[in-house]
Amino acid sequence: MDNRSLGSKIYVSAKRQKADLLIKNAKIIDVFNREIFEGHVAVAEGTFAGFGEFEASHIVDAKGAYLAPSFIDSHVHIESSMVKPSEFAKVVLTHGVTTVVTDPHEIANVSGAEGIQYMLDESEGLELEVYVMLPSSVPAASFEYNGAELKAFDLEPFYQHPRVLGLAEVMDFPSVRDEKADMMEKLVQARKKKAMVDGHMAGFSPEMLDIYGSAGIRTDHEVSRIEEVHERIRRGMYVQIRHGSAAKDLPKIIHAVNKNNARRFLFCTDDKHLNDLIQEGSVDHNVRLSIELGIDPIIAIQIASLNAAECYGLRNKGGIAPGYDADFILFNDLENISIQEVYKKGVCVSKNGTYLVREKKTRDINEKKLTSTIHCNEISVSELKIPLPDKPSATIIEIEPNQLVTKKIVENVLIKEGHFIQDPIRDQLKLVLAERHHNTGIIGLGIVKGLGLKKGAIAASVSHDSHNLIAAGCHDEDIALALNHLRCQQGGLAVSLDGKILASLALPIAGLISNENAETVSRKLELVQNELLTLGAGEEIDLFLTLSFLGLPVIPEIKLTVEGLFDVLAFKHISI
Repeated sequence: MDNRSLGSKIYVSAKRQKADLLIKNAKIIDVFNREIFEGHVAVAEGTFAGFGEFEASHIVDAKGAYLAPSFIDSHVHIESSMVKPSEFAKVVLTHGVTTVVTDPHEIANVSGAEGIQYMLDESEGLELEVYVMLPSSVPAASFEYNGAELKAFDLEPFYQHPRVLGLAEVMDFPSVRDEKADMMEKLVQARKKKAMVDGHMAGFSPEMLDIYGSAGIRTDHEVSRIEEVHERIRRGMYVQIRHGSAAKDLPKIIHAVNKNNARRFLFCTDDKHLNDLIQEGSVDHNVRLSIELGIDPIIAIQIASLNAAECYGLRNKGGIAPGYDADFILFNDLENISIQEVYKKGVCVSKNGTYLVREKKTRDINEKKLTSTIHCNEISVSELKIPLPDKPSATIIEIEPNQLVTKKIVENVLIKEGHFIQDPIRDQLKLVLAERHHNTGIIGLGIVKGLGLKKGAIAASVSHDSHNLIAAGCHDEDIALALNHLRCQQGGLAVSLDGKILASLALPIAGLISNENAETVSRKLELVQNELLTLGAGEEIDLFLTLSFLGLPVIPEIKLTVEGLFDVLAFKHISI
């Protein structure tokens, strides 16, 4: 900000110059004192200038509506929406989210530094402010087969970018505990930059938390039990209350929030599919659900705004006060927030759920590291056989509904000619993870329980965090068909049955993101979801998002890698 701009704002505050905007007759939510007062608030050059009567170039009569700071998503992977940042912005802005803190580690695991740069470039100049945390664990674990590797020296140049805030979720606990050189360099690098460091502490013991706290790691979005909340807050950490498409932790931990500790909580979505964002909302859904479950509405709004801003050092965001960015929302019902208008730096960007800003032209993508990322040969049915010659029992990955954690169980299974046979009646399906970055031909095989398919198969190139090709199904022929379909279209989602592809969505940007607009992607996603019902799937869980986390070997108890079953707690591969 130059002297002229600052002087102009002071002139408006002193009422020697007209404000750009005056919002009159509003119930203003004060997140600092946690109270509501009625009045007017002025805006000058995108920031609040003061309360009371002002002359203004434009006047909006709120007519008694509530005026609150807009929302901040403290941890989100934009790639999980499967649309470009510009399309993601159009959706979440209508839900009152004007700022997000994103970790582009999905695209970084595929395309490395080029993926991070793509997300920075594509989010430049949007009405949505997109701040970036640099991926700390690419790959997520040293034994993973992913598309790229990011060392500390790869991340260093990005710290010069004004929208880079720090180091994203550190999920490689052994590297921190054992003081591995590159991880130490990343942590020291962040400390020298006085940058934020996010955590990923699924299933951590108190001793493990102590190690992360000592390393300067200050947030965790993997909290699913109230006891875990208290352990983290006691160590000076922020708890990010997550409610996305697959992981829905909010109802289980929101009751840990009280007046004494409320400032240590943030809201996040982490991973949320496009249609869930459109229909259900983003952080605004977290706020509504919290209020419904008994949290004071002003505390819920404070968590969604001021807390996140202060945690990430966004000093001019999160409140309605002079000198703060004029990012705010208007709504009529405090108990059931339905947003009427959304303002970004004093400009209305959404009204009654309609995005108002003219679309910006995005650049063409020519880099092969972003658009040619599926490198594997055609997968045959013979490669999908699981030999079980002696015992009728096997180790199985059991899904916990609406959770990323899984259980390791042992059950008797069907065997034919020395090989496992899928049993939809007992919900024992085949799970496949095929390496797709380096054409190694390596394929991991396992058994999964909890998807609920009765026939056919599903496959995706979205498979956290390495994003190899993942599939599950009742018949090997349908599994192979779906996987090979994705190979030909350079990634996406596919549903197959009886030798046919019933529906698919192409994701040609790193196998994660569509190059089409949000409306088109939403329609195609709906077609894919409808065909899941044809396969007998229920609607209790998001099947594709659940499937995508079955290959992430840093979340307990058991996952599948391209080299086979992985016991996360023992941190080693095991036999089926």
